[in-house]
Amino acid sequence: MVKFEKEFLLGAATAAHQVEGNNIYSDCWAQENMEFSDYVEPSGKAVDHYHRFEEDIRLMAEAGLNAYRFSIEWARIEPEQGRFDDNEIAHYRDVLKCCRAYGIEPIVTMHHFSSPMWLIRQGGWENEETIGYFADYCKYVIEQLGDEINFVCTINEANMGLQLSAIIEKYMKIMNATDRTTAADDGKNVESHVQVGMNLGMMNQMKRKAEENRRLFGMEQPHVFLSDRTKEGDMLVIRAHQAAKAAMKAVKPSLQVGITLSLHDVQSVPGGEARASEEWDAEFGHYLPYIIEDDFFGIQNYTRSVYGADGIEPNPRDARITQMDYENYPEALEHVIRRVNKELPIPLIVTENGIATSDDEEREIFILKALEGVKRCMEEGIPVRGYCYWSLLDNFEWAKGFSMTFGLIEVDRNTMNRQPKKSLKTLGGCRV
Repeated sequence: MVKFEKEFLLGAATAAHQVEGNNIYSDCWAQENMEFSDYVEPSGKAVDHYHRFEEDIRLMAEAGLNAYRFSIEWARIEPEQGRFDDNEIAHYRDVLKCCRAYGIEPIVTMHHFSSPMWLIRQGGWENEETIGYFADYCKYVIEQLGDEINFVCTINEANMGLQLSAIIEKYMKIMNATDRTTAADDGKNVESHVQVGMNLGMMNQMKRKAEENRRLFGMEQPHVFLSDRTKEGDMLVIRAHQAAKAAMKAVKPSLQVGITLSLHDVQSVPGGEARASEEWDAEFGHYLPYIIEDDFFGIQNYTRSVYGADGIEPNPRDARITQMDYENYPEALEHVIRRVNKELPIPLIVTENGIATSDDEEREIFILKALEGVKRCMEEGIPVRGYCYWSLLDNFEWAKGFSMTFGLIEVDRNTMNRQPKKSLKTLGGCRV
């Protein structure tokens, strides 16, 4: 079994909205409870991590893990514009102190997809003022909690909006095809090439949803983080990262700050080289000037994308397919680490990598193969500082609901009882 030194950050990751439950002030909560929602079900209590965080952190520590990447929920901290909730700050201080008590290094994400409703009503992630709002929130959190935090990811998968734009454009072209049966199958294939839980099949109710959006958000197409994004909005997100980094470092100069991007292992077959190069630039390359001076970079990878002359190729016929319709391809992570390191010579942390499967033995094999690749990279001098598996818990996978089982820990959603899977111990056993 692959082994890492004790100082290597080996852990698991969650996102507040996906695990905490009752995130009632957020845009995601509003969207998932709409009559004409893209979500197959609402998050509700999720897996009640908000109240059971100590048990979950203890299970990590007992398994041998020493890092926990989690997000602080902006909509809890600032439920109304300019009103910060002291009780929620106290809650996250308790989470941070719990991590320290169990020997777990917290890696805090300041924004993981969900945003306060008030922000979206003002134009959300296409509104220039969001840059300042986000920086103010981040500064406040570090003023209050910075003594317990060493590592911060500003924004989770800052490139997700552009990925969604490309996917939605492809999907709409397919669904306008003559053969509806073939279109539905092709649409499912397109949906599988974005690394987040989507439910594009619900787009046939767009008119009714637009009317409901107008009532809730004041506009037919609210600019939430998980919506298609303009090029101007893409740059707005990266500028929000830069502003937040400066604001937090002004409070705590020693804070290690980075951003995370959703990256595929972009490959090509003959004729697809140009398309593959364009895709890599869209996912990663064009962000380089804005992140080159960050303290670290967060790699988030689950699978590969293969490009041919006509665009993205279907999964190979003999491929093992996960619950998310991704190809099970743990080798992707090593390839992405090597490619990123050639272009971005700063420390790297794998902030997400995982597999949705009901077969925990398959999960163990995936983890070990991925970590073997990480170890090879480190042995060649690539500065990989940590690895966080996605996810600690079976949780709410956005529009796909609770059906996707990524977790190292199973949760009975009736009783909220936790049952660690063997894969949790396997991951923890990879430390010296």
